[in-house]
Amino acid sequence: METIVVYLIGLFFAVAVYLMMSRQIVRMLLGVAILGNAVNMLIFTNGRLIREVPPLIPSHLYTPEVATANPLPQALVLTAIVISFSFFAFLLVLAFRAYQELGTDEVDEMRLAEPENDQSPPQGY
Repeated sequence: METIVVYLIGLFFAVAVYLMMSRQIVRMLLGVAILGNAVNMLIFTNGRLIREVPPLIPSHLYTPEVATANPLPQALVLTAIVISFSFFAFLLVLAFRAYQELGTDEVDEMRLAEPENDQSPPQGY
């Protein structure tokens, strides 16, 4: 089961990087959202995916008798989901305002600070 999830996480990372390298802002935002989900799945998988045994330790033991799921990554993922959703909402509103002001979502056409008639900055030393 965990092997399938690991391959799925790798696929998510590959798709996220591919989308973030696009020139359209909407694709970049989708890449950021998928990257956040891939990182959350990675953290969650590090805490093990065991359902049968709850992460409780009996009072007479110092360590669990059998392998259990770690609750800390689950709590971190829950917090990360809220943070990534608010970050995505902020970026979505920012992209919408940029589209309203500039009339395009193409990154190369958003050159308000660098007009096309100006000379390009030096590319090397």
